Amino acid sequence: MKRALLTLMASAVLFSGCGFKGNTVIKVNNQNITKAQYEEAFKNAAKNSQLAQMGIDIPEDDNNLMYLMIKDRVVNELIVKELLRQELEKRNITVSKDDIAKERQKMIDRVGSKDKFNDILKQNGIKNSQFESDLEQEIKMKKLVNDIHPVKVSDSQAKDFYNKNINQFKYPDKVRASHILISANPVEIKEQLRKKNPNMTENDLNMKVQQEMRARYDKAVAIQKQLKNNPDEFESVARNKSDDPMSAKNGGDIGFFAQKDMVKPFADTAFAQKPNTISDVVQTPYGFHIIKVTDRMAAGQQPFEKVKEQIKLYMTAQEQIKALELYLNGLKANAVIQFVDESYNPVQIELKMKKLAAERKAAIQQQKQQAQTQSKTPVGANKAK
Repeated sequence: MKRALLTLMASAVLFSGCGFKGNTVIKVNNQNITKAQYEEAFKNAAKNSQLAQMGIDIPEDDNNLMYLMIKDRVVNELIVKELLRQELEKRNITVSKDDIAKERQKMIDRVGSKDKFNDILKQNGIKNSQFESDLEQEIKMKKLVNDIHPVKVSDSQAKDFYNKNINQFKYPDKVRASHILISANPVEIKEQLRKKNPNMTENDLNMKVQQEMRARYDKAVAIQKQLKNNPDEFESVARNKSDDPMSAKNGGDIGFFAQKDMVKPFADTAFAQKPNTISDVVQTPYGFHIIKVTDRMAAGQQPFEKVKEQIKLYMTAQEQIKALELYLNGLKANAVIQFVDESYNPVQIELKMKKLAAERKAAIQQQKQQAQTQSKTPVGANKAK
């Protein structure tokens, strides 16, 4: 539900204006989309793709299937962005500084505090100026959607949704815990050592990694022993020594969580622990943890009155997204779209993708046939020839 509520906000980047110059590749109602705009949009899309997150580079090559798939998406997004820009201009939709300040405050209220809100921006690598620019575009989008299709969700409609989706509002047993992390990931440590000492042998590297892991474990054990004797010092020690900056600011507190929300060794320890006790050192892929459970919450269900406004926001967003999609389809159908460079035409991109997919399939089939032929050749037959 939370992801759906943020759909309009997440789409703000798509509608941000860009001032690029360069060769025109597409015209939308006689307005130019340049090659420079496309290249910048492609770079951002490729950087945020799942393949990039797995460390796989996507070559900018028209003979690469993944490149063409992203190209097709980027071209369509650029056309939609330009159509929306024209529509916003035509309707004279503007946003004041007061509009931005009010919307920003609503988001701060939702997450709980200004500090927490700023931490979220920092975690996602978003500068304040960039956020305000994106927020301005989002507010414009909301104003456009309200012009197109005003929506008002009643209490009875929200209650009906609540009753039909009751399982979404149930929650399992939860614990509230604080932790101190001594960061220790052997893969990361090895990479850091390799960068500092590029000529080090693999054996020496592995030995150094083991030594460093042992040193960090010993550090965690020393902290754990100190806190066993002085549990009241947990918050101050977390602020000064934890390698988790987000929770360290709060004295190690990570709030309430369900068992499935955390990695297994951490969750198993926390849920087996009595409140206000200090755990032994727990190892996870992130490193070594010392855990203090501070509270427990039995499984239950959120009451309707507590989630009513969230439900209304969600239902409003869903209805407006449908309306916006229909409206965009209409804008696109009535627009004059010219592909100055035919290689950016989605029809041509799709044809090329089909051709590459067919070639790949044929190559795989040929490899299978060759493997079958080789497996049927009698041993020694080639020698006899």
